Amino acid sequence: MEKHIAVIPGDGIGPEIVNQALKVLDAVGAKYAHTFTYEEVDMGGVAIDKWGEPLPQAMLEKCLASDSVLLGAVGGPKWDTLPGDRRPEKGLLALRKAMGLYSNLRPAKLWPQLREASPLKDAIVEQGIDFVVVRELIGGVYFGQHRTETVHGQQVATDVMPYSEEEIRRIGHIAFQAARKRRGKVTSVDKANVLDTSRLWRKVMHQLQAEYPDVTYQDMLVDNAAMQIVRCPSQFDVIVTENMFGDILSDEASMVTGSIGMIPSSSLGEGTRGLYEPIHGSAPDIAGQDKANPIGTILSAAMMLLYSFDLPQEAAAVEQAVAQVLGDGLRTGDSMAPGCTLVSCSQMGDAIAARIGS
Repeated sequence: MEKHIAVIPGDGIGPEIVNQALKVLDAVGAKYAHTFTYEEVDMGGVAIDKWGEPLPQAMLEKCLASDSVLLGAVGGPKWDTLPGDRRPEKGLLALRKAMGLYSNLRPAKLWPQLREASPLKDAIVEQGIDFVVVRELIGGVYFGQHRTETVHGQQVATDVMPYSEEEIRRIGHIAFQAARKRRGKVTSVDKANVLDTSRLWRKVMHQLQAEYPDVTYQDMLVDNAAMQIVRCPSQFDVIVTENMFGDILSDEASMVTGSIGMIPSSSLGEGTRGLYEPIHGSAPDIAGQDKANPIGTILSAAMMLLYSFDLPQEAAAVEQAVAQVLGDGLRTGDSMAPGCTLVSCSQMGDAIAARIGS
């Protein structure tokens, strides 16, 4: 198999962690006789510095011409004072929109080797943490109208949160289908006691429920969901929700598993081309120090192998290599524990790649 991957190193620790994921992909290619070619793309703060905008059209076209896209991270305090339409994150939103990536899957899984890293009590952790947040990605308040105006002598800001039935229906199908491949349970999260968008969301989800009689379904208000993720995460299998709620809940979910550096994500639309990235930020405080945890990016590459390239054996090999490295006690600083060996970002990438090749 030959696949062409658009690679967006991005800002902060992005280039460091992406390099480790490419090492692992090269190891997979060598072992299973695949050829992966890479084309670097500027996006985010680096693109602003170089081109004056967060996602130049020429860079977007490279992504659209690829078989899939691997992203490190974008953003940082250097660009925080820029106008909203020129911030690094605008490049990411534009890329998702142009690629039609309406669904984001973020696994929240506690690796047994990192059990001690979870901030939750042992009695909660013992029940297991293994669920997926399915987040609608190109609708809602992030893509609604935004304006700030002067009313009666003071500034008033307004953000509009639109959702259509079709936008809700298509992400709902993704969630129910994902549940069929897992443990058969969907929890739909909304704020239907307050928001019209949530009441429409709940109505459409109830209609979809009838199409999936083999899947257990429940509604949950977002504030309760935030509480339940830390009180009893084992109750969840697939959580489906709108854009902003999903952004917040998936970050919370990542921390109950011990380290945000471990969590991958995939963003998909109608075709096989997707966008794969860890869910953490650019961590400018440790950028360039070879300290970052690359596992979230490496596992994102594994999701690419599975969802975009239909290579389940290869994806499983990456996950197994990660498990072996953790089992051997290798840790980056974010998940370091007594009795383990502290390694750098590049050493972690080398170790995982070596175990794939062995």
